[in-house]
Amino acid sequence: MHEACLPTRRALLAALAALPLPMLAQPARRADRTLVEVWKDPNCGCCKDWVSHLEQNGFAVKVNDTGNEAMRAKLGIPRNLGSCHTALVGAYAIEGHVPAADILRLLKTRPEAVGLSVPGMPVGSPGMDGPVYGGRRDPFDVLLVQKSGNATVYASYHKTSTAPGRTPGPTAEAEVRKVDKSKGKITLRHGEIRNLDMPPMTMVFGVADKAFLDKVKAGDKVRFTADKDRDGQYIVTGIEARK
Repeated sequence: MHEACLPTRRALLAALAALPLPMLAQPARRADRTLVEVWKDPNCGCCKDWVSHLEQNGFAVKVNDTGNEAMRAKLGIPRNLGSCHTALVGAYAIEGHVPAADILRLLKTRPEAVGLSVPGMPVGSPGMDGPVYGGRRDPFDVLLVQKSGNATVYASYHKTSTAPGRTPGPTAEAEVRKVDKSKGKITLRHGEIRNLDMPPMTMVFGVADKAFLDKVKAGDKVRFTADKDRDGQYIVTGIEARK
């Protein structure tokens, strides 16, 4: 072949660039995703937003714009735990605005249960957290629904963390000055703590639950509750970041 007929280096590179990338480099296909089938009211905007939340977290979603109440009864979710949409993922019912993370956890642990429910339509739950709500975040529970119809708390959101077995006292406000996870201590520059008759000051506290220390860092503004332990030491019994 004449040398002039050979493709140039530039032409070869252009041809290679035009070839499709291997399948492994493509975005995840819909068929590769876990399917969630949803029954909802056709005019419910918050249901659509919840569907978008699932899709953004890796699920494929099939939507039916009718049949919410019928499917809720068929799948075994009690009426008093109902919401504006019902879904089925694998063998589990999902009722209402359940966060995708809890559905993934359910599919991983596979408990003996009907499924999960967020009763009603709490503001701040996925799909009920759009700009129209102005950042409002009401506390809500995700419930694990048993085949008996009973339900237990599976996850809680937007609530002050409180150590198990303790009743929250009046809250105080503070700035976190230091977190010492190795010693289980937190230094707070706090306001008045009424139940301890303690005036504003900077003080080192123990914590009733070391998990509290994973939720805050130096410089955070917080609300907290405090008490004395059996040895008379001051401890933080609940804490949350201030908005």
